[in-house]
Amino acid sequence: MLYSLIKPLLFKLDPEVSHDLTLKSLRLAAYGPSCLLAPKPPECKPRQVMGLTFPNPVGLAAGLDKNGAYIDGLAALGFGFIEVGTVTPRPQPGNPKPRLFRLSQAEAIINRFGFNNLGVDNLIENVKRARFNGILGINIGKNFDTPNERATDDYLICLRKVYAYASYIVVNISSPNTKNLRQLQERDALAGLLSVLKTEQARLAQEHGHYVPIALKIAPDLESGQVAEIAALLLEYKMDGVIATNTTLSRDAVSGMKHAEETGGLSGAPVRDKSTRVIRQLAEQLRGQIPIIGVGGILSGDDAKEKIEAGASLVQVYSGLIYRGPPLVSDICKALG
Repeated sequence: MLYSLIKPLLFKLDPEVSHDLTLKSLRLAAYGPSCLLAPKPPECKPRQVMGLTFPNPVGLAAGLDKNGAYIDGLAALGFGFIEVGTVTPRPQPGNPKPRLFRLSQAEAIINRFGFNNLGVDNLIENVKRARFNGILGINIGKNFDTPNERATDDYLICLRKVYAYASYIVVNISSPNTKNLRQLQERDALAGLLSVLKTEQARLAQEHGHYVPIALKIAPDLESGQVAEIAALLLEYKMDGVIATNTTLSRDAVSGMKHAEETGGLSGAPVRDKSTRVIRQLAEQLRGQIPIIGVGGILSGDDAKEKIEAGASLVQVYSGLIYRGPPLVSDICKALG
């Protein structure tokens, strides 16, 4: 595989430089043979989830393509669905650099990007230019300087603007890199947010003549009681899906390693068990009424199977793609069938 040859070179570069260079190179994949990046994924049974038909159950998690600028190149890697964002109403630079760190020994990444993006209007223009006609998720958030009391306004702005261009929409309240964002996972705040978003979703469905599902993305650091509370609210407000999970603040699995004390969200292999635990708890509470998309620490087909067996209907990858390369998509497809 080409990736196995270029990975050592990429890993010698600053992580964010490597990240940007890889994305720019993906533009070539949109116009050249995709076999240069990944083998053709094996035939995989389509999945019916959230009222949508996913050609295969392996998706790209949000965060890699925040502005939706590389959709066609990413589609060449064989994903069953692609999620772009997180996008905010207004452009924002994110946190100061350096803000991305590899912990190669643990096959992990720490990032504290802080929703760096060019704003929702820019993302929409990129989506309109893309040739991709598959399942596209758009992940929405709030600007860093919007207080939590007004967070609903930011989510409504994004929801209204992306509705016509998304296959599904994800409400991100679980990034650890926007101050106090995770407080929106608390019961009263979450109930207020979901109530407003579901009311607006119904209005938009009537206005546009079609229904776009909305999923909630939650953290892996929740206690079991918190997971149960969130599950109850998902059921009460008839949410269409839940994504479990975002990155973790815990450093237990990487203690003593270089960069382990950097602030930000930890992803990759060390978050695998925490993510699976939340998926299992959600599945027990939701009992199949709301689908779960599993993400966190998936670096092999067996990791993906573990998520499905815990209760997920689909899976997403991000850090695993960095460490294992595009063949990971095919490996997971083969394992899940």
